[in-house]
Amino acid sequence: MKRILLLILSLLSFITNIKAENQNEPLADKLRERFKSETFSLGILLQTQFFFSFEDTDFNGGRAWDLGSTRIDFRGTVDRDFTFRVRVYFLSQQQSIDARVGYRFSDNFQIVAGAYKPYMSKEMDPSPANLDFVRRASLVGAMMNTLEIGASALGNFGNFHYRFGMYNGAGVYSLTALAEQNDNRFLYTSRLSYQIEPAKGHQLELGLNSAINYSRDKDVGNTGLVSMGGRVLYGGYLDYDSPLLFGTVEFIESRFDAVNFGGEAETITGMYSTIGVKINPRNQILARWDYLGFNLRQDESNRILLGWNYYPTTLISFRVNALAELNNQADTHQYALAGVFQFHF
Repeated sequence: MKRILLLILSLLSFITNIKAENQNEPLADKLRERFKSETFSLGILLQTQFFFSFEDTDFNGGRAWDLGSTRIDFRGTVDRDFTFRVRVYFLSQQQSIDARVGYRFSDNFQIVAGAYKPYMSKEMDPSPANLDFVRRASLVGAMMNTLEIGASALGNFGNFHYRFGMYNGAGVYSLTALAEQNDNRFLYTSRLSYQIEPAKGHQLELGLNSAINYSRDKDVGNTGLVSMGGRVLYGGYLDYDSPLLFGTVEFIESRFDAVNFGGEAETITGMYSTIGVKINPRNQILARWDYLGFNLRQDESNRILLGWNYYPTTLISFRVNALAELNNQADTHQYALAGVFQFHF
């Protein structure tokens, strides 16, 4: 723990002495001019990750180098307001493809169909390139699939935004196994949110998520639990952004009859709270409390994370995290470091 504190103090000392550098990036501007347009836009994400557990365990990935999200993203708008997007992944442990086609009825309403992230959690919305921390909050992996195949209607009435979706409910594990994942039952999702600007430069969003998955005998996230069908999910979030401070609070709970417990009803509860400070245009410091608990399994985790995000250019960034997991039931504590170095265009 002392080593973590010393590292944090060193980083803070470094951050406070950094001045905002010249913002001109002529080479990045040339890339955008050549590869970003309304009709066709190319995106690239390359990540290298580092994990180090202070104990010789597999906590938070153990001690290892890894490749994070590595992908190419093509998207655009064609005649008569049809849209397309394809993300191709190059790592075997990730989904191989994310593809969708859509139609924009107006600036306030569109429909999309294909394989993509369902609107089930605010924490799952951002690209891996734009996460606050190296990894998403625990509730994402525990309660939902990263990709689903289906269709969504999304739009807004002024400050009021909505997202309604219908998906297979089995995720996308490989292109060759899609048929086995379908059981003629579906996952239905909804999100309602309200966005306001209480003061100039200050953005506030309040949202509610809900979902019901009728698919039978399906894995529940990465928990090892299996739902008999009719799994429900519900929750809400508060997201805030300003020139100096930003943060998110989210709560999600999922209930289902678990095959692992002979059909008894299991409840997974997840929540997190993030607060961040924008030191200058290139530096942020953050803190997060991340909780995940299981009722029948009688297991819970409390994680405290401290982070530093550094953006030397608009295309290159670093994220460094210090983690502490506090397990009061077993009276054990675990500590780790994590980092990601990325190029995002």
